[in-house]
Amino acid sequence: MSRLGFVGAGRMGAPMVERLLARGHEVRVLARSAGRADALAAAGATPVGSVAEVGTGAEVVLVCLFDDEQVREVCLGGDLTAGMADGSVLVVHTTGSPRTVEEIAARGTTVVDAPVSGGPHDIAAGRLTLFAGGADDAVARVRPVLGAYGDPVLHVGGLGAGQRVKLVNNALFAAHIGLLGEAVRLAGQLGVAEEDLLGALSHGSAASRALAGAVARGSVDGFSAAVRDFLGKDVAVARAVATELGGDLGALGPAIGAAVP
Repeated sequence: MSRLGFVGAGRMGAPMVERLLARGHEVRVLARSAGRADALAAAGATPVGSVAEVGTGAEVVLVCLFDDEQVREVCLGGDLTAGMADGSVLVVHTTGSPRTVEEIAARGTTVVDAPVSGGPHDIAAGRLTLFAGGADDAVARVRPVLGAYGDPVLHVGGLGAGQRVKLVNNALFAAHIGLLGEAVRLAGQLGVAEEDLLGALSHGSAASRALAGAVARGSVDGFSAAVRDFLGKDVAVARAVATELGGDLGALGPAIGAAVP
């Protein structure tokens, strides 16, 4: 059992907290809404009123916010890391720039960046994919905690590597959606209805998670609209990081543009 702090108990964070509690961990949680805080308290968590309280006495602090700007506000502009004890580890689940976790670590905090692939249903089943970046000993220390909802927990390199892998993952995912849209267009020219095409492709070599999402939503446009908010901000970061490091999206770019304008 570990003493944990958690910031960001929203759509993804709340089921993470529930899984951590089910494993017997003590969890201090900062939630935006009183209703969410009350629900987590009923499940066994301890709601707190400030980021400083989240970090105080915690062995591991987990941050699961919507975007990089929020992470910077909490971890670089707030009191979260100031209250963390020596030997504690900060885990950042939010997808963002690798520069952010590097800046946090430069202030003396041990950081593991562990962006996720999957949704609330994967968390509830304990099969969320985590791309973890950080020192070997830091990742080893948090692995038993992350294992409450993450499987597999993939250690993909040093600090920032998790973010880099996740950005490539989401760029490719967006490109898949864009290419699916083009496939639907081609099928229409050939006289094949989108519903029939998507159902058939699910059983062929063109199957993918993007295709499965489009099938579940009934159309590529419907799926694209459903994921556009989170995918769009991740692709924007991927473009910026690639440019900063002297790279580019190459052939992924046009396909991404078709899915995430």
